[in-house]
Amino acid sequence: MTVTGFVYALIAGVVPSLIWLFFWTREDTDQPEPRSLLMGCFLGGMCAVFLAIPAEKSAAALLSGPSMYAWWAGIEEVLKFVAVAAIALHSRHYDEPIDAMIYTIAVALGFAALENTLFVMGPLTSGSLSVSITTGNMRFIGATLVHVVSSGLIGFFLGLAFYRGRFAKFLAWAVGLAGAIAIHSAFNIAIVGAGVMDTLKAFGWIWGAVVIMIILFEEVKAVKPRLANPAATEV
Repeated sequence: MTVTGFVYALIAGVVPSLIWLFFWTREDTDQPEPRSLLMGCFLGGMCAVFLAIPAEKSAAALLSGPSMYAWWAGIEEVLKFVAVAAIALHSRHYDEPIDAMIYTIAVALGFAALENTLFVMGPLTSGSLSVSITTGNMRFIGATLVHVVSSGLIGFFLGLAFYRGRFAKFLAWAVGLAGAIAIHSAFNIAIVGAGVMDTLKAFGWIWGAVVIMIILFEEVKAVKPRLANPAATEV
C-alpha cells in the first residue's frame, strides 16, 4: 500500500469517529470535559485494538460460530473498559455521572476509528477504491455505533452508581458489561454472512438503540447524590 492509500484509510477511519465524538459530547454542555482527556480516551481506544487483535486470533483458533463472536465482543468490551478506567475514571475531571458515558463513548470511538481504518485498508490494498468507500460508509452507520451503544451502556450503569459505594459500582459495571457483550455479540452474529436486507435490519435496531442511548443520557443527567441525613431536611 502507498503512503497516500494509508493516509486515505486513516482519514476514512478517524474522521467519521471524530464527527460522532463531537455529536455525543454535545450531551455534556454544562461541564464539558477537557479536550486533552477526551483525546486521551480516544487514543486509548485506538491502542486497545492492538491488544484485541492477537487476543481475538487466539479465540478464533479455539472457537467458531456464535461462541467465537461472543468471545470477540467480550474481549473488545473488556479492553475498552480497561482503557477508560486507566485514563479517565481516576481523573479529577471525572466528577459527575454523565462523565462515565462521555468517556466510555470516547474510548469506543477511538477503538472504532482504528478498526475502521484497518477494514478500509483491505480493499485499498487490492486497488478497489469503490469497495473501500462502501466499507467506510457501512461501518460509519453500523459497526461504529455498535461500539458506541455497547460501551455507552457500561457508562450509563456506572453513571447510575456514581454516588454509590464500591460494591454498587462493581455491580453496575458487571451488569453494564454483560449488556454490552450481549448487544455486541448479537450484532456480530446478525451481520456475518447476512444478506443485504438482514444487514439493514441489524443496522435498523442499532439506530434504535442509539435513540435509546440519547434517552439514557437524559436519565443519567438526573442522577443526584443521596442525602447523608434525609431526616435533617424534615420540617
